[in-house]
Amino acid sequence: MLLSAQGLVTSASSINMMINLRFAVLLLAVSSCRGLQHNNNNNNNNNVYEEEEVEHSVQASKYGSLWPLPQKVQISEVSFKLTSNSFKIVDAKQSSAGPSCSLLQDAYRRYYEYVFGGAKRQSGQSKTRRTDPSELTELQVWITSPEAECDAYPSVSSDESYELLVDQPFAVLKAPKVWGALHGLETFSQLVYEDEYGAKSINSTTISDFPRFAHRGILLDSSRHFLPIKVILANLETMAMNKFNVFHWHIVDDQSFPYLSRTFPQLSQQGSYHPYTHVYTPADVKMVIEFARLRGIRVIPEFDTPGHTQSWGKGQPDLLTPCYSGSKPSGSFGPVNPILNTTYDFMKQFFSEISTVFPDAYVHLGGDEVDFTCWKSNPDIQKFMDQQGFEQDYSKLESFYIQRLLDIVTTTKKGYMIWQEVFDNGVKLKPDTLIHVWKGNQQQYQNEMANVTASGYQTLLSTPWYLNRISYGQDWQGHYKADPQDFKGTEQQKKLVIGGEACLWGEYVDATNLTPRLWPRASAVAERLWSAQSVTDIGDAFNRLSVHRCRMVERGIPAEPLFSSYCPREYKGI
Repeated sequence: MLLSAQGLVTSASSINMMINLRFAVLLLAVSSCRGLQHNNNNNNNNNVYEEEEVEHSVQASKYGSLWPLPQKVQISEVSFKLTSNSFKIVDAKQSSAGPSCSLLQDAYRRYYEYVFGGAKRQSGQSKTRRTDPSELTELQVWITSPEAECDAYPSVSSDESYELLVDQPFAVLKAPKVWGALHGLETFSQLVYEDEYGAKSINSTTISDFPRFAHRGILLDSSRHFLPIKVILANLETMAMNKFNVFHWHIVDDQSFPYLSRTFPQLSQQGSYHPYTHVYTPADVKMVIEFARLRGIRVIPEFDTPGHTQSWGKGQPDLLTPCYSGSKPSGSFGPVNPILNTTYDFMKQFFSEISTVFPDAYVHLGGDEVDFTCWKSNPDIQKFMDQQGFEQDYSKLESFYIQRLLDIVTTTKKGYMIWQEVFDNGVKLKPDTLIHVWKGNQQQYQNEMANVTASGYQTLLSTPWYLNRISYGQDWQGHYKADPQDFKGTEQQKKLVIGGEACLWGEYVDATNLTPRLWPRASAVAERLWSAQSVTDIGDAFNRLSVHRCRMVERGIPAEPLFSSYCPREYKGI
């Protein structure tokens, strides 16, 4: 069943009242815990973080439950009351965004419900009812730039900064663009707490905030297991709660091809797990992109070639390389066949469609883990290698294919992201190519980041954040400690790091366990990519993240616990 954006928010927010920060911390019955060694492997890589022995004594953080921590925050002892009858979120008179800005109007309704748990404002009451002198009745949202970008799509260069002043007579949220306002609304909602009787309060607060990195992503894999649209939308909602701004949609792979192409419908007809129930229709894709846009999230699809393409071959004859056993075809197929002109004709048409379906300026082209065994067995490939003078260096054949693919994608006016192997193999790349680092242990990925940036390319990191790799204990600490700029290089090199992504590969993950496996572990990555580099206090992070996790649970997200504890409002199940 497909769920509208409004329907999802309503159901998620029906139990979405905020936590009393001071009261909830008392309820988190967390005993001291011993840090465990975290073995974070990803696809044959061993990344070991030796965690210190940390004893957590749970206490209220001076920053409440703010997550990720803003760049500058001052919270005073002065508090104001909030009531559902009198409080409202409105456009400031000076704002360049008004009632016609549906992105903000939707956000106002969403965050009102998050703060008050779906309570309805009584029409007329706020006019006749006398407000308490210490009551806060309004949050005014002021978009300061002439162009608010209400109808635009977020991009890597979007301004996500905002300033929040909570004081009498009203609170003011200032942001140059709507993207910063969305983050500010989330921050405001995190400042609200309640006492044991359910009365809402917020302290006088001054915040100035912006992200440390422009690219803060989550990768979900919908090929190894099909992910229903409802699950994707719920995780987009949770991404917004954690200020992530990129959904890297690893939409197809060897196992299945659920993307329903208008140009080549046989790809999903033959390559999906089921051609009707396990596909993403054009309407589904459009819904995901718009739902994400309304939360300031970019959608970057990945169509990985020439490897990881077994499902493609089922619906597109002659696309894959026939493998040979001796002098005869074995009946199996390998990577994309790089020596046929029909291959590139197909890619040109396919990526022309992708460029119109997905509005983001970038597409991820993969390029990782190409097995050369089948290519080596094929006599036509061997003959082509001789003609090209490649000898027996099959990485040159891979580079030949990738180069032609990149030229095709360039004609669609898209930039591209690629996995690090493409860079490692010396393929000629455009200056604006994004290199995605995922391999190796800590020292190896740090060396790779140094090499990529020394070559002048922008890069993002995923190696330490393969969240499909699980271990006993609080492995979020290892994710929290990893830093994309922790490598030997100049300041100029460090500036080429645009961020990172937490990846949840789907071999052992589907709709039943995706959300609790991802959250709140991904929240640790969110703070690393948003907050200042100096924010590294594990104890304070534990205190804030424990309450933030309970807030996600209250909003209907089954985020798993950090340790022995309980939430004032537990997850109620389906």
